[in-house]
Amino acid sequence: MQSDSFVASGTSPTPDFEIENHQSISLLRALTPAAESWIEEFLPQDRITFGSAVVVEHRYIAGIVAGIQDDGFTVSS
Repeated sequence: MQSDSFVASGTSPTPDFEIENHQSISLLRALTPAAESWIEEFLPQDRITFGSAVVVEHRYIAGIVAGIQDDGFTVSS
């Protein structure tokens, strides 16, 4: 098991993604270049965007967040 020094110290780095919950949709925003690359690799090319955010239906956001975190990224809301 790998130790996370940020968790141990009680501080955390800048998150990679930000999620805004708007009830039936969520807005997923990449905050780092690595997060932008993740979106390009794992989300469909025909995704809907709103400004710099990806629009995600409520029923899909939990799975996307799980994939993001499984790949070692951090998410804030």
